[in-house]
Amino acid sequence: MDDIIKTIKGEQQLQLSVVVPLLDEEDSLPALYEQIKRALDGRYQYEIIFVDDGSKDGSFRILKELHASDSRIRVIRFRRNFGQTAALSAGFAHARGDVIVAMDADLQNDPADIPMLVSKLNEGCDVVSGWRKKRHDKALTRRLPSKIANWLISWITAVKLHDYGCTLKAYRREILAETRLYGEMHRFIPALASWSGAQVTECIVNHRPRTAGKAKYGLGRTVKVVLDLMTVKFLGSFSTKPIYIFGGLGILTACAGLLSGLAVLYQKFLGHSQLAMNRNPLLILTAVLIITTVQFILMGLLAELLVRTYHESQNRPTYVIKEVLDSSDTNGDRK
Repeated sequence: MDDIIKTIKGEQQLQLSVVVPLLDEEDSLPALYEQIKRALDGRYQYEIIFVDDGSKDGSFRILKELHASDSRIRVIRFRRNFGQTAALSAGFAHARGDVIVAMDADLQNDPADIPMLVSKLNEGCDVVSGWRKKRHDKALTRRLPSKIANWLISWITAVKLHDYGCTLKAYRREILAETRLYGEMHRFIPALASWSGAQVTECIVNHRPRTAGKAKYGLGRTVKVVLDLMTVKFLGSFSTKPIYIFGGLGILTACAGLLSGLAVLYQKFLGHSQLAMNRNPLLILTAVLIITTVQFILMGLLAELLVRTYHESQNRPTYVIKEVLDSSDTNGDRK
């Protein structure tokens, strides 16, 4: 496979964009910048995109100083805090490199691992996810919820990774161009990319103890992960055929309603029940299940209409093309 590094008229094209979302990390930024420089200088033509997600401390002042001292630094500043997914999405949209690497600003990710991630891409992968095998975080509030979430995500998405929560990841530019991020779904990018046909792998990266600032996430994040996972599963499996899930649920409730109704009739005519038919709880259950069946089927049909309107109004295809070989790509006419 051709190396990702490209040349144009003998000059190297911008190869690498490092995207760093941050929130109140003024104590970490100078050291992070120096470590990125040390890891990448002489290896790549690169840029560093810092995305200030509504910091209230002196982070933006430091970013302005760094930008003034190095033309490779670009800074995006949000008006308020929109969240890590929005910050990453903005950084990805402004990145100009062939390879995009995302990392945290708290110095727990090691910039020295970036060349290793890029080399994995050169081996034929499209997404390389960092795996913090030896994490330096609190066991109860960080590591345990993370293990449970990683197992759950891997099981539901069928994309087996040990550490979805690690921000340190490397992507081919074209992969992110096909991935839309909403809510807090940045952690699911490998799964979303895999469903589009991307080759996803992971490698062990260094994880360092936090030396400045404080963690922005706690146990409450686990609930958001579970809710986002439901959305991702639906988008990945049923976004173009929602009638399958709603219709399937409708069929299940219809079958349950049928069984419940037959039980009512059996008790009335063959079971010698002394209970009046209109007072039988199973009759009420049968009515509820029938109504639920109709609702599920109608929801599925409405979802089908919405999906078709969405794709047709935006001229958005339901597939992703990796490569096209056309007769115009060859010289001469075919006979």
